[in-house]
Amino acid sequence: MSSTNAFTRRGFLSASAAVGGAIAASPLLAACGNNAGKGGASTKAGIQAVLPTFRPLTNGVTPDFPSVQGANGALTNPGFLKYPTSLPKTVTGQVGSGGTYTGVAPSWNPIPPSGNSYYDAVNKALGATFKPEPGNGNTYNTIIPPLIAANKLPDWLQVPGWMVSTFNIGGLVGTRLADLTPYLGGDAVLEYPNLAAIPTGGWQCGVWNNRLYGIPCHTDGMGTAGALFYRKDLLDAKGITPAVKTADDFKALGQELNDPKGGVWAFDEMRVYLYQVFKVPLNNWYMNNGKVATAYDHPQLLECLDYCAQLAKAGLVHPDALAGVSASPSRFEAGKTLIEGGGLGAWNDGDAKQGIAGKPGYQRQAFPLFSNDGSTPTIGLVGSSGWVSYLNKNLSPDQIKECLRIANYFAAPFGSYEYNLINFGVEGVHYTMSPDGPVRTAEGSNTAADQIYNFFGSAQQTLYNAGYPDVTKANAAWYADVVKYAYPVLFRNLNITVPDQYSKIAAGTEVEDAAQAVAHGKQPMSHYQDAVATWKKSGGDALATWYQQNVVDKGLS
Repeated sequence: MSSTNAFTRRGFLSASAAVGGAIAASPLLAACGNNAGKGGASTKAGIQAVLPTFRPLTNGVTPDFPSVQGANGALTNPGFLKYPTSLPKTVTGQVGSGGTYTGVAPSWNPIPPSGNSYYDAVNKALGATFKPEPGNGNTYNTIIPPLIAANKLPDWLQVPGWMVSTFNIGGLVGTRLADLTPYLGGDAVLEYPNLAAIPTGGWQCGVWNNRLYGIPCHTDGMGTAGALFYRKDLLDAKGITPAVKTADDFKALGQELNDPKGGVWAFDEMRVYLYQVFKVPLNNWYMNNGKVATAYDHPQLLECLDYCAQLAKAGLVHPDALAGVSASPSRFEAGKTLIEGGGLGAWNDGDAKQGIAGKPGYQRQAFPLFSNDGSTPTIGLVGSSGWVSYLNKNLSPDQIKECLRIANYFAAPFGSYEYNLINFGVEGVHYTMSPDGPVRTAEGSNTAADQIYNFFGSAQQTLYNAGYPDVTKANAAWYADVVKYAYPVLFRNLNITVPDQYSKIAAGTEVEDAAQAVAHGKQPMSHYQDAVATWKKSGGDALATWYQQNVVDKGLS
């Protein structure tokens, strides 16, 4: 996946809470597969013809903050102040038919022992034997290719968005991975109510070559390019209530807060999160007078880089941030920086708990949207899901249907009986119920904490922060405000197979490195402009032409 997106694999994870709320970058680029080096993409009409019907559930729990419909199809995630206690069932009738299936997905937690009590409890509820096989997330990119080469794919495979190219999913769909269109396309999905309740954008992330292959996981109704955060508790203590409307206001606030002699700097790393403020086209590509153009030389990007350099040269950015040094606890959490950019998944109960442990009263807050010049702000809608699972083509139609019933169980919504079992196990064995929801026992921590089933199917993301309802309130209020300004970035939720000769140029690594150097005040703007010129001559312009002819001109935008 192109590094021009604001989110790398590391950022993807650090921005999420147990991967929930992770933001997907888009498009989901893949190396050329079985297209004889030409690459390709679906068409708009083809996608619409295979997308499952969206039908929200009526038998789930009622959120304290219902989803808010915004501009351009944006839909905020529902929010809950307390963990539900009624736990209604959303799945009726028989789920499994006694089949046995293996499912491989990445894990960044200790891998539980196989055949444990948690797995047994889930399989009993499913009426089938689902065998999770977690793979080390840090080496997952090396685990799957040998299985592909040996034609030994599991029955069910999770493919994180940033590994789509590594696994050559564009070449596996239809040859190794099952076409789910007959089972889920259109009203067919209504046989699986929990799957039908997944927002449409998530399903689009699983469409290849005008057919539906993937089951979306961790779908976000409003995936965005993060936010700018400030330490509300520390600014409150200074009697400062931010009233930022422009980039000049933002810089002035930084100047007011900056105190290097006291070991406190105003800003941490923010470059890619300031793109939104300057209305830089996200995802590297945009339409300019009907033609695909790169954002690398967009005037607003140059202005943003110059602005970042001004902040750095004025001594408003922490030196370690400029040096690319990470820290634990983070500089923001430690109060060494008061403003930072980050993914929305960082604004959660885990952040609050850890922050308060370091300093009582710790409070993270996101700035309301603003633009560089005070005009109406915008917020880009990036990918709806960066986690898609696929079924093996060797499965029979009856086996595929059984797996889809299992996926429907996995996709039960927050607060349901099925969700509780899938995420926490059996009460009294794997967890005990507290006022803030399930608390894992030693057995649960050993076997059920990995939440592996969510990688094969899961409901729309939910705002819930156990024991920290104020975090949920602030988060929901921020989303309800910004949803009005949402717009889809170019190629959003599209799987585009880029020809082999463009795979390196699409990454744009040298350009990104040059942008960072300029933003950190280490190189002049000409350094970045030279890198862009070289990139364009080396294939960037040709790639733009390819997108124009093979994607845009064929009716995708």
